[in-house]
Amino acid sequence: MQNDINKALEVLKAGGVILYPTDTVWSLGCDATNEKAVQRILGIRKSTNLSDIFALVGNSGRLQSYVDQMPDIAWDLVEMAEKPLTIIYPGARNLARNLIAKDKSVGLRVTTEDFSKKLCAQFRRPIVSAPANIVVESGSYNYSQISEEIKLAVDYIVNFRQDELSQPKPASVIKLGKGSVFQLIRE
Repeated sequence: MQNDINKALEVLKAGGVILYPTDTVWSLGCDATNEKAVQRILGIRKSTNLSDIFALVGNSGRLQSYVDQMPDIAWDLVEMAEKPLTIIYPGARNLARNLIAKDKSVGLRVTTEDFSKKLCAQFRRPIVSAPANIVVESGSYNYSQISEEIKLAVDYIVNFRQDELSQPKPASVIKLGKGSVFQLIRE
């Protein structure tokens, strides 16, 4: 696994795009602070829709670096989550402009999966997680379901977990508003 992490780090630092396993689906990833790299992922997916593109961080302490004000409820939601949870936070900052929605929000998830957690910790910046599919295709859940077009478009494909055939479920998604207001987007 460490060899994959080292190679992925090299590509991320150079502004490249990786194909990697997360705590949900296989994803296209890049430095979430690099606008050109984010644009490249949007091009690979043939869409500018940000609805299923967000960033992973390795621990909850990193969230404050990318959100103006952390709503108190966010800490409880992250701590109590029993499955992967993406939270859409208001007031995004310190991220690529094309990763931030028009309403200034951004989706962030604290990953608990071994590979992506270690990758985030060693990269020390958030990593984009965009489902490894072209938007007109159905979702890709494990490596064997990813199209050759996607595989050929990236700079590095992580070897770790390629042989898994499980069908993980997507993360729950909650959008936070001002105060303690929140909206369940996907259970």
